[in-house]
Amino acid sequence: MRLRALHMRFDARDLGFQRFDPFLQFLDREGVEILPAELGQRILRFVGEEIVEIHGPKLTRCLCKSISRSAVSSAIPETMKAVVAPQPDGAEELSVVERPVPKPGRGEVLVRVAAAGVNRPDVLQRRGLYPPPPGAPDILGLEIAGEIVDSGDLAQAFVGQRVCALVAGGGYAGYCVAPAGTCLPIPVGLSMVEAAAIPETLFTVWSNLFERGFAADGDTVLVHGGTSGIGTMAVALGRLFGLTVIVTCGTDSKCRRAEALGADSAINYQTQDFVEAVKDLTEGKGVQVVLDMVGGDYVPRNLACLADDGRHVSIAFQRGAKSEIVIPDLMRRRLTLTGSTLRPRSVEFKTMVADEIARTVWPYVESGRLRPVIDSTFPLSEAGKAHARMEAGDHVGKIVLELLK
Repeated sequence: MRLRALHMRFDARDLGFQRFDPFLQFLDREGVEILPAELGQRILRFVGEEIVEIHGPKLTRCLCKSISRSAVSSAIPETMKAVVAPQPDGAEELSVVERPVPKPGRGEVLVRVAAAGVNRPDVLQRRGLYPPPPGAPDILGLEIAGEIVDSGDLAQAFVGQRVCALVAGGGYAGYCVAPAGTCLPIPVGLSMVEAAAIPETLFTVWSNLFERGFAADGDTVLVHGGTSGIGTMAVALGRLFGLTVIVTCGTDSKCRRAEALGADSAINYQTQDFVEAVKDLTEGKGVQVVLDMVGGDYVPRNLACLADDGRHVSIAFQRGAKSEIVIPDLMRRRLTLTGSTLRPRSVEFKTMVADEIARTVWPYVESGRLRPVIDSTFPLSEAGKAHARMEAGDHVGKIVLELLK
């Protein structure tokens, strides 16, 4: 039996089964209409063979071409260059090694990496302080940009697509396996370096500042590390979503740079008491949300910056994992303490975050209104210098490894 002229639009908000199929999650973000040929046909095969219309000319080339698995496999080498940290303590110990090219499994794609973002967790993993979660490779790197060259299951229609992706590891390499559900298409006008600088900070800021911290239009938020990758992304999103963003920085020059990038106010924590400065800036009302990557003795000071019913969101603890708070004050002012770590979360959770980002934030990327701040780029062979740049603390924005020009 055949169905005539029946178009199906898949939307993760309406079709719950998509939550269990990362390829359909990714397909949904492309805005694709598909025409079923037979009842009972397996949807993945159907997606791979029966795409009939692409919304947006920029996606037509990469999704509609037909490439056989044997042709793709023959073009993929058996080995690749990759960066691992065999011993802790010292950027000079990062090693470029030869590794087998990984194979994508069910719900995964293989990406030929053009660029990979450098993040603080990479530095901590190199130092032996942040081991990869079970199943993740020992190769460093949590975000990539490149071209899909192979895929698991039957979804070969994705081969050729330019994507950026959040991964649990493996990004500092010529090829990286990524969950299809955490991939986002790279729009025209966004470079590979820029695309590689987006996933880790965007997923982190969106899921913590907006979803856990419930930041909303009209709120004032305090973000520490205002010129870091996280800080610059928080500033950019704040401008797009109607937030007043106050940041802290370690020098006057960084404060001026943060303000030039869109922060409403910047506080030099070396020369000012940021608690008093926040009170002055908010006329004693305090902020609705604090996004904190410092921890330790900053936590009680952060709470002093919060307005009643304020939310404190922890994403790191560079000054220590323990803090002392006054519980009656917490109760009286109805404050909320929360936080999260993204890397060990399930692929299903990250896929749901990707869906939310695709619907809510990605249109700003496509229109050019959201771009990451790039501090510097390094070749893969100089990953140690990239880590040294991050540890020196002089960077503004993202540091990226560039594998393909």
